[in-house]
Amino acid sequence: MAKQDVRAEKNGGGIGLAAAGELKGSNGREARGLDCKGAYEKELRRLQVELVKLQEWVKARGLKVLCIFEGRDAAGKGGVIKRISECLNPRACRVVALPTPTDREKNQWYFQRYAAHLPAAGEIVLFDRSWYNRAGVERVMGFCTEAEYMEFMQSCPEFERMLVRSGIILIKYWFSVSDDEQERRFHKRIEDPTKRWKLSPMDLESRRRWVDYSRAKDAMFAYTDIKQAPWHVVNADNKKCARLNCIHHLLSTIPYEDLTPKPVVLPKLEKGNYVRPPLSEQSFVPELYTM
Repeated sequence: MAKQDVRAEKNGGGIGLAAAGELKGSNGREARGLDCKGAYEKELRRLQVELVKLQEWVKARGLKVLCIFEGRDAAGKGGVIKRISECLNPRACRVVALPTPTDREKNQWYFQRYAAHLPAAGEIVLFDRSWYNRAGVERVMGFCTEAEYMEFMQSCPEFERMLVRSGIILIKYWFSVSDDEQERRFHKRIEDPTKRWKLSPMDLESRRRWVDYSRAKDAMFAYTDIKQAPWHVVNADNKKCARLNCIHHLLSTIPYEDLTPKPVVLPKLEKGNYVRPPLSEQSFVPELYTM
C-alpha cells in the first residue's frame, strides 16, 4: 500500500490547479491560483476522495480525530465543515454544533458538555465552535465572570494536553476574515431569505465589538496556542481557496494509506415470484415537477 502524501503534487495528477501563475502564500510556501472555471470543483473533488481514504484509515487504525473550527462570524467555518463531511460516512464523521447551554449545563464543569461529544476509536468529530466560546463570545458579551474566564484560560491548555495524551488527534483552525469581507457577507445574508437565519442578534453585535473580539482572540492565542495543539490560521477572505487550503492541511497532518475497498460486483437481482400490490392502494407524492 503506497502512502498518500497530498503535499507532493505531481504534474498531470488531475489536481485541478494551474501550473502557471504561482504565487507566494502567506506562509511563504508556493501557492497556485485556480486558473479556470471548474478548477475549484475539480480540486475539491480530488481532496474529498482523499478524505474518504483518510476516513478508511482512521476506522482501520482506530484513530480518534477531533477538529475544532473557530473564527469570526461569516468567516466560512460552516462551508468548509460541509465540504469535509459531505462525502464521509456520517456514522464515523460527526459534526457537533451545540446550542446555548441549558440551566443544568451552566452548572456543570465547563468542559463537561463538550467531553460528551469527543471521538471514540475510528471516529472523526468536527466541532463547529467549541469550548472556545468562553474565550470569545462569552468574554466579549459578558456572559461569564472574570474568574470563570481566567479559570478557562488556565485550564484549557491542560485539558487539551490531556486529550492529546489520551490519543486524540486534536487539530484547531481559526478562520480569519477582514472586516470589509465580513460586512459584504452579512449584506449577502440579509438579501437572501434562505440565509437570514444565519444572522443572529449576536452576529450583528459582533460588528460593533470588532476590536473587543480581536483583543479576545489575541489573548486566547497567547494562552492556548500550545505545542501539543497549536492554532492553524486560515485566510478566509476567499471562501473557495479557504476550503481547499484547510482540507489540504487537514490531510497533511495525519499520515495515512490508501485502504479504498476494491470495486464490488453486484449480485443478480432475484425477484422470485414477488407480485407488487395494486398501486391504487398506495399514497403517492403529487408529481408537480417532471423532467
